[in-house]
Amino acid sequence: MAHLQMDFFSQALQVGSSIDVILPETAAGAIGIESCTTDDPPVLYLFHGMSDDHTIWMRRTSIERYAAQYGLAVVMPAVGRSFYADMVSGPAYWTYVSEELPAIVERCFRVGIGKAKTLVAGLSMGGYGALKYALTFPERFAAVGAFSGSLDLRFRFDQVADGGLEERLARDVRLAFGDPPRLKPGDDLVELAKRASGRPDLPAIYIACGSEDFLFDRNERYHETLAELGIDHDYTVEPGIHEWGFWDRHIERFLAFCADRTLL
Repeated sequence: MAHLQMDFFSQALQVGSSIDVILPETAAGAIGIESCTTDDPPVLYLFHGMSDDHTIWMRRTSIERYAAQYGLAVVMPAVGRSFYADMVSGPAYWTYVSEELPAIVERCFRVGIGKAKTLVAGLSMGGYGALKYALTFPERFAAVGAFSGSLDLRFRFDQVADGGLEERLARDVRLAFGDPPRLKPGDDLVELAKRASGRPDLPAIYIACGSEDFLFDRNERYHETLAELGIDHDYTVEPGIHEWGFWDRHIERFLAFCADRTLL
């Protein structure tokens, strides 16, 4: 697999930005690596959590090795602590990831285009961003994965209001959603699920959370919401906390989940 960092000026953000990209390559002669096809590979947009950046998946997991099994391209953007939102007091990160970024990827790399060739996944804040992306544009994605996702922003807003949220995080919420913070329907995963319910083109949904994770109760509630709406999804709970061992396991399992459904 080829690993690239691409630096460019983002019109949506009005600042220079970077993405990490993994691309399939012929690897004949490389020890311990099987060659994979390089023709129009499917692409996974892989989102980071609040404390991280575009490099973190490469540094903390074996995503390169997992992607090689399927000849999969992986695009990893950086969105700061934005909640994947067009921030009230900050850059338009939602416009960046949902509109500008895929256009840049399609223009600069030879990857597959269209729903059958596109996946999205993320951890924590990135799990929220991945589900927001896939439920807003279900016609774009074959599958979506959320690992230990921060799936209930209303809970965070309540914590800001009652002073129960650590001040740095409360500041991030206010920057993204206003002071007091307000959740637009397009940022609400429950509302997005209601809108998407019944659509024949919904992507396959994979959600996983550790039973000791501080976000576990919110994942449980979102699983129940999807079940009540009749939205088919795979929900996995196992012992675990909010940490990279869990996310490394589940990005691998998410790709296997997609392969089992002939989405890779």
